[in-house]
Amino acid sequence: MHIGLLQLDIHIPYAHSLKDKRMALRSLKDRLRKHFNVAISELDHQDLWQRAAVGIVSIGPDPGYLETQLNPVLDEAERILPDWTVNGNIEFV
Repeated sequence: MHIGLLQLDIHIPYAHSLKDKRMALRSLKDRLRKHFNVAISELDHQDLWQRAAVGIVSIGPDPGYLETQLNPVLDEAERILPDWTVNGNIEFV
């Protein structure tokens, strides 16, 4: 069993309060959970209005499988958030 972790560092330019940021992240998390079998959590920068670190995790039999599962999640996050700056990297445990 292997664990794949996709870490997203996100800049939300139009968020002018923590409430704006939370609404935007909730929408992202709900859409990704709906389309992919992944667990998602905000990991860092909870007190900053325009920045977020999000972790997305999936479990699978091998790293190759996990990469084929997590790359579409990254692509979908970038598609959902065209005005945001999204930087992502995948790690395996």
